[in-house]
Amino acid sequence: MPLRVAVVGVGHLGKHHARILASLPDVELVAVVDSNRSRAEEIAAGVGSTALFDAADLAGKVDAVSVAVPTEWHLAIARPLLLSGVHVLVEKPMARSLDEADAMIAAAEQGGALLAVGHTERFNPAVAAARPLLTDPRFIEVHRLGTFPERSLDIDVVFDLMIHDIDVVLSLVSAPVESIEAVGVPVLTGRVDIANVRIRFANGCIANLTASRISRDRVRKIRFFQQAQPSAYVSIDYAAQKVEVLGVVRGVGPLPAIKGGELPVTNDEPLKRELVDFVEAIRNNRPPTVDGQQGRRALALAQQIVDRMTTEARPRA
Repeated sequence: MPLRVAVVGVGHLGKHHARILASLPDVELVAVVDSNRSRAEEIAAGVGSTALFDAADLAGKVDAVSVAVPTEWHLAIARPLLLSGVHVLVEKPMARSLDEADAMIAAAEQGGALLAVGHTERFNPAVAAARPLLTDPRFIEVHRLGTFPERSLDIDVVFDLMIHDIDVVLSLVSAPVESIEAVGVPVLTGRVDIANVRIRFANGCIANLTASRISRDRVRKIRFFQQAQPSAYVSIDYAAQKVEVLGVVRGVGPLPAIKGGELPVTNDEPLKRELVDFVEAIRNNRPPTVDGQQGRRALALAQQIVDRMTTEARPRA
């Protein structure tokens, strides 16, 4: 039987959830839900589904739901569904607070449902292609810069943009965080619009992350430097889905040489790969690639970064 799914929240991102889910084999997009009636009806008509205006109306009609509403509504939408045994994928950031994240995780356990968190960069084909090479990163440098948006202005840029890279870094560095240095500046809003953080891990790895939503250009790149590895330098362009790999070759001449080039990458839509993973996790009764605990871990580090910014902004005695 087809998996019965719905999307709650069909704004900027949710409409793409609906488009993709409607196209997947053996998946039935039962409904799209949005409090904006005209938007719900427009998206439903475009994907051949039914428009609903309250998530409570999904009771008994679905097996899984993708939640793409503003962060402040994640818990209110996801918790009742999870408690009733409906599998849920919730967009990042997972919740407004760790308490809310814990409530979602507990609801999933109580209802016997899967809980996935929408960190799409984990499903970027370039990240997947580079991952086998990233065995021992020593220094990680990230730039995620974007133009001023018309959405997500209710949260800091750390939760809006940087959390993507926080999740990727945490998935690659198997050591606890030892220290954090961070600075953030509100420029166009009452929230932090540009931020930089330096994270030191217990194994000696250092990650330097910059995120901005007030830049003129769009940049989404992450670079890894490794010591004594065949691939000493790995650069990922998230947007272009390209990977550049460089390594040191010895014994060719009197001095070591640097050789390398682009890694083959089969381009694909990360959100589609994420939703396929969610569907397959349900069908095969396995954890999703990014489960609730991993979503909570990224949220916890993002909160630590924001707290450190607040601390460092205080006048020193």
